[in-house]
Amino acid sequence: MEERMRNRFVVATAALAVVLAACSSAATSAPAGGASSAPSAADLSGKTVTVGGAFVDTEAAAFADAVKPFEDATGVKVVYNGDKSFEQQLNVQVQAGNPPDVAMLPQPGGMKNYASQGKLFPLPADIVASIDANYGPGWKDVGTAADGKVYGVFHRVNLKGLVFYPKVAWDAKGYTVPTTWDELKTLEDKMVADGTPPWCIGIESGAATGWPVTDWVEEIMLRTVGAAGYDKWVAGTTPFTDPSVKNAFQVMMDIFGNPKYVYGGPQYIVQTNFGEAPKAAFDNPPKCWMTNQGNFITAFFPDAVQKDLDNQVGVFTLPAIDPAIGTPAEVGGDQAVAFADRPEVWAFLKYLTTPEAGISWEKAGGALFPYKTQDLSNYSSALDRAFATSIVQAPVVRFDGSDAMPAAVGSGTFWSESVKLINGSQNIDTTLANIQASWPTQ
Repeated sequence: MEERMRNRFVVATAALAVVLAACSSAATSAPAGGASSAPSAADLSGKTVTVGGAFVDTEAAAFADAVKPFEDATGVKVVYNGDKSFEQQLNVQVQAGNPPDVAMLPQPGGMKNYASQGKLFPLPADIVASIDANYGPGWKDVGTAADGKVYGVFHRVNLKGLVFYPKVAWDAKGYTVPTTWDELKTLEDKMVADGTPPWCIGIESGAATGWPVTDWVEEIMLRTVGAAGYDKWVAGTTPFTDPSVKNAFQVMMDIFGNPKYVYGGPQYIVQTNFGEAPKAAFDNPPKCWMTNQGNFITAFFPDAVQKDLDNQVGVFTLPAIDPAIGTPAEVGGDQAVAFADRPEVWAFLKYLTTPEAGISWEKAGGALFPYKTQDLSNYSSALDRAFATSIVQAPVVRFDGSDAMPAAVGSGTFWSESVKLINGSQNIDTTLANIQASWPTQ
């Protein structure tokens, strides 16, 4: 107990130092008639910062724990409201003129959209400097809008393209981890011959149903056209109707569309929540073997498995398709943006740029953070430590493509049209044409 209290004090003290620095900075714009005055830490006590986001339940509780040191150090109350349909809800709130002070946006495309409408406040110079000091290359770029100003602060992030499997049952079967796509195909056929489908897949996610499909396509694109080709596709230079994109969808559908390869078949994929699907792999015996997801999916595994991740769960990177390209790292994350220009809002956002903001969640598990100077020993499992190390040290990292695309595509037709493809109501060509037609012309 004394050690926990001592650790809590250290975190709170560090958070207070961050806040004091934030509070010494001027606001982003001075009110008419004179310069804004820098508030003291005491001025923040009793203030409230409202935050909206898409994570709920256990993730919402973990976020509350992560911001508790900030609240304790400053007296600011952080009120978080989570909703699975947050992005649709936020759009309504913004149009009505009552958005939360801070929004945790999972898509940079959403940030760019609101910034172009003049709805967001750019980050003050001291917060941008904190990003430069605490994050690796690329994170500030993803938080920068078309006007060249920085709007986004990344907090929780994730690593994608990870294939999880039930380690004990897997080893008992004598299966080996594939290192190439051809080896993966051989393994899939072996599992089918042994009587169990290889993949556990679900794409249901409320209003966001279909998003797991985008990860598969992006990971395949990275492995077939490389980082430069991927960038052109994400930017819209390479259209969805391009043969390279069709190839990626076909590679995915070779798995999704084969009822022997996926537990429950295509209809099960569409109807099953992304967090429920992996649990079938930990039944006795397993109903399916592999789940391709981000690191966060471990938070949805059965409780007994979560308590013993390092012994119960095996993981490998989705194999290379083109050996010359290998396996670039794909990442995603929640980007905090400001709809309000107040000292307590900036103090909160600056806190999120520091390693202290990730400590409690690192210890709880199920989340990664991109801070260069974070203490990796805080992570609760060897798996998470390895994932965090990969993010910090990876020489080639690309952000989730759909999250970086215009919102109408990345969190719109890319999701909805892919669902139609998987449930069999339309073919690949129609799917790709419909997605491309939604790409903004300006």
